[in-house]
Amino acid sequence: MSNATASAAAPDTDSLANVAYAAIRRDILSCRLLPGVTVTEPELMDRYALGKSGCRIALARLEHEGLVRSRPRKGHRVAPIVVKDVEEVFALRAQLEPMAARLAVGRVDTALLRQLEAACRVELAAPLHERIDVFMDANKRFHLAIAEAAGNGRLLRTLSSLMDEMSRLVALGFNVQRVKPEIKHDHNAMIQAFDEGDEKRAETIARRHIETFRDQTMEKVYASLSQAGAYLPIGTLERGQ
Repeated sequence: MSNATASAAAPDTDSLANVAYAAIRRDILSCRLLPGVTVTEPELMDRYALGKSGCRIALARLEHEGLVRSRPRKGHRVAPIVVKDVEEVFALRAQLEPMAARLAVGRVDTALLRQLEAACRVELAAPLHERIDVFMDANKRFHLAIAEAAGNGRLLRTLSSLMDEMSRLVALGFNVQRVKPEIKHDHNAMIQAFDEGDEKRAETIARRHIETFRDQTMEKVYASLSQAGAYLPIGTLERGQ
């Protein structure tokens, strides 16, 4: 094969690997691939219609992100959700998002926030997991619009990563319990604070929102695990113990 032919083929491989990566990542974040499950390359190749090269490139990227872990001669294990991870994600969000809200006052596009809040409440004639996917996408865009307006690139990237980690927790809890999260009141109160230029109120509402969402999510997760006769692996002591 000539160099020109090889060069033309390379983008196809990269493109297929990107599609594979996005599809597997989506299914991990939505818990269609459950935390802790072990998958093999042949299984993934069959499920996602992949070639070996594209599958391995996708797995390498997912391993770099911490979403899968290699198990020599056994396959790859989808990263489990442990209490320590849950506590860390919500603890960081509770510190960073109020700061982002305060910094975004006078900068954020509240018309855009209203559109994203409305998108969070769209009811589709679709399976619950798809409706929760739509909700999580709109909810993430709502929060990241605030973080972007704060004008700190590192803050934006950190919050984006934290919200991806949280997606699995939300999917695990709310999918199994067959309900969507309810966040309308806090979103609208935050938009009003932005409209009024009230930094302190925006900061306070953002903190309350994270704490309330944490409690809602954990309640659903533990109910789901109890219903399934499973448990949440403990990486640190749970609150109140």
